[in-house]
Amino acid sequence: MKQNNSEPPLHTLNPLTRFSNRAEDYVKYRPSYPEEAIDIILQGLGKKSQLIAADIGAGTGISSRLLAKRKVNVIAIEPNVAMREAGEPHPKLEFRDGTAEFTKLPENSVDLVTCFQAFHWFDPHSSLREFRRILKSYGRLAVVWNNRDQEDAFTAEYSRLIRVVSDNHPGESRMIRVKPLLESQHFVNIREYEFSYIQKLSLKGLIGRARSASYLPREGALYEQFIADLEKLYQQFCDQDGFVYMAYCTSVHLGDPVE
Repeated sequence: MKQNNSEPPLHTLNPLTRFSNRAEDYVKYRPSYPEEAIDIILQGLGKKSQLIAADIGAGTGISSRLLAKRKVNVIAIEPNVAMREAGEPHPKLEFRDGTAEFTKLPENSVDLVTCFQAFHWFDPHSSLREFRRILKSYGRLAVVWNNRDQEDAFTAEYSRLIRVVSDNHPGESRMIRVKPLLESQHFVNIREYEFSYIQKLSLKGLIGRARSASYLPREGALYEQFIADLEKLYQQFCDQDGFVYMAYCTSVHLGDPVE
């Protein structure tokens, strides 16, 4: 989808509080990430139990727990109180208040900085400078998105409905937001990996997945029509067990800090 140059940057659209009324749907219905993506992020960083990772814009900690389950010590940086409080605890995971632009972490204090499904909400230049500040010289930055696979018929139609009801919100074109990383003076050796991921959803899960998006309406005639359209989509594609399957292409961008 083409980017409208008149669209405001996403970091100006109230990113710190816009998910406050989405936390319950977010924690229940947002997709996870493929194990292969976590593998490539951690590959070559050393003994996992000795690593400290800062997961920036961690939300309810979906990605943070994936790292913690690998025995990585994770600091989940999330400015939204509702999202932090909705997160499931883990002994290797600590939630902290902070933003991508001001994490409140010490200089050269972490081995890994991750941004899962969040980088497009940050001020890219300020956040990249902050990531370099908190990373150790041999550390790594990982920027990850679950992008809906438009080659899949169900997923493509779901995406079309989202674009219609959101009036082509710029959040739907977030992948262009990786450009600041590619051009950053703070990180080098940028490489990209892609993995497939499938999310299994009931009708309730499909509706909850949609409701977790911060730029969709939650009431009114437009919302009611959207739910009706989702129900039709579900009936068209559900299998005999009552599930539909959202297909994602998970992109992982890795970068090394400039020394």
